[in-house]
Amino acid sequence: MQLKGKHNSKLTLYARELRKNMTKQEKHLWYDFLRLYPVKILRQKTIGYFIADFYCAGAKLVIEIDGSQHFTKDGKQYDSEREDVMRNLGIKTVRYTNNDIDRQFAAVCNDIDVNIKNRLR
Repeated sequence: MQLKGKHNSKLTLYARELRKNMTKQEKHLWYDFLRLYPVKILRQKTIGYFIADFYCAGAKLVIEIDGSQHFTKDGKQYDSEREDVMRNLGIKTVRYTNNDIDRQFAAVCNDIDVNIKNRLR
């Protein structure tokens, strides 16, 4: 799968809707950490046929915030396939649960910071 090529306008429109309707945890991470991070991070970024919650192109890092749908059999299968595609594109995915954002926000922010800095080296 290529990052460039045919533009999927439906996916782009859906990503725009997701940006307007972020979850409580996504809003918290975006407004209280990622928005002002010194390396550019995008919200609800289309990558191939997928939409990443957050994407740092400079570090080739996807940041996902997982709600309950990610823990179902279908959700786990979808996430696994998606991570394989991302890995083949040289993109690393880091995942945090809604609970992580709610209860360990500083640790999540620190982990994201470490991942970005390590990938920028």
